[in-house]
Amino acid sequence: MAETRIISVIGQKQAGKTTLAIALAAEFIRKGRRVMTIKHARQPVEVDRPGSDSYRLFHEGKSERTLLVGPGTHALFARHPEESDPVTLALRHFEGADLVLVEGWESARLPKIEVFRTAVAPAPIFRATLPNAGEWIALVTDDDRFEAPCPVLRFRDTMWLQLLANMAWEKAKIL
Repeated sequence: MAETRIISVIGQKQAGKTTLAIALAAEFIRKGRRVMTIKHARQPVEVDRPGSDSYRLFHEGKSERTLLVGPGTHALFARHPEESDPVTLALRHFEGADLVLVEGWESARLPKIEVFRTAVAPAPIFRATLPNAGEWIALVTDDDRFEAPCPVLRFRDTMWLQLLANMAWEKAKIL
């Protein structure tokens, strides 16, 4: 059985986490990998329309799980009273994944890629003094002057995405 790897893409709000996760997913898929993603939201997730049958089955019927099935897609709504960590979620829901890309969860003990854009924040989340600073795989930035003990890739660099994908694959946590 193939090993599942997991990494987290982190950064300040509006830094480009989703954009980078999409680009990495596409690069890994281009390489023939099965990619699955987890998006961490700070607010309650509402992806179904109030009043729809599936919404009513889940909310009014108080079922533990509701699977909404449509042409080409399935959406599972499941009750979990505790907030699960990304590793538990990946193991529970993503059997057969080669790579799980997690967006967010800065505090999770996962290898991290940080997106840092100067238009969004004056400094990255990364600090060499953080107890978990060794979790950073790389930092991708538009700041030509920023340096760190981890690899720093610049958006203007040639082939930065392919280099980042290779580094991420090698340093991802194996579940």
